[in-house]
Amino acid sequence: MLSEIVVSLPPAIAELTPPDAPDRDLARARWEARDLERVGDGVLAPLAGFLIRMESVASSRIEHVEATPVAFARAIGGLRENESAMSMVAAGAAIVTLIEASSERVVLDEILAAHAALMLNDPDPDERRSAGQVRDVQNWIGGSQHSPRNALYVPPPPEDVPALLDDLVAFVNRDDVEPVTQAAIAHAQFESIHPFTDGNGRIGRALIGAVLRRRGVTPHTVLPVASALAADTPHYFSLLTAYRSGDPLPIITDLSLSIEAAAREARGTARSFARYEETWRAQVGPRAGSATDLILSHLLALPVFTVEQLARATGIPERSVYRSVATLEEHHVVDAVTERVRGRAYAAMDVLDEFDDLDARIRERVTLLRDT
Repeated sequence: MLSEIVVSLPPAIAELTPPDAPDRDLARARWEARDLERVGDGVLAPLAGFLIRMESVASSRIEHVEATPVAFARAIGGLRENESAMSMVAAGAAIVTLIEASSERVVLDEILAAHAALMLNDPDPDERRSAGQVRDVQNWIGGSQHSPRNALYVPPPPEDVPALLDDLVAFVNRDDVEPVTQAAIAHAQFESIHPFTDGNGRIGRALIGAVLRRRGVTPHTVLPVASALAADTPHYFSLLTAYRSGDPLPIITDLSLSIEAAAREARGTARSFARYEETWRAQVGPRAGSATDLILSHLLALPVFTVEQLARATGIPERSVYRSVATLEEHHVVDAVTERVRGRAYAAMDVLDEFDDLDARIRERVTLLRDT
């Protein structure tokens, strides 16, 4: 019978002196991230919303939570038929909760609030009850659900978690550590603490974005670095293993490549966003000042919508919105993604298609960078 287990105790990092990673890789990652915001200047608000959703999809995929873009759009539209898609929507809410609170300081309460947003509607009632709470039980990675025998990693016992989280938050709020290095170490340390019974990976990856936001690397956007990490999940998990063995350099180097790949490919999305409205107008040919003309100027910011939501966003009466949406459907600018009559959700298909396109481009780019 199993009578004892050996747990891992991550070291304190509040006053850690990080290793020296290649300056060129780190500088390139920072430059690419900032250049994305320069290129996307005219479409930053809709681009930021899209990239948050992109990150939530990719981060969920690492946890084997997958759904098609259409299923994801249906969940955004309020349809609760696909648990995986609903979980992706919750991951997006968690990212927003943590990122928006982290412009000046990252605080533990906001990490807990992000976890609550992620798990509040989880199908497992035990996880719903634990939403936003640090674990008070032992957990482990691998092995079986019932025993840590043959586990790949056993995090610290629950009584050690609060102090380790306080130490992590102190490290995250330092200003004397290179930002990409800080984000990589913070993420790996969070995953090693594993402070929740579930949702650790998605919150830990959201922490990367929170650090980059606080340090001014991405002041208006969230980079979909999870797409790069998901390109080779065994490689990603090996980076965390190396960190737990005392070598943080691999995950620092790889995160710099992931940031570079995500930012460079997201620039293509920004350029596409800048062209979409013009393309849609050419397809539809709306009369200047008409309801359809006004709706097209809102479509990037609200690519998945109901008529009621669009009416509130534009101030146009619902009857006029219905007619305009029908026109947009006829010209294949939007498609209905739910079948229900009342509260039917629609999506701008160009934006929906970009999810898979951007994900594939990031995966290809980061693989190329890792191989060179």
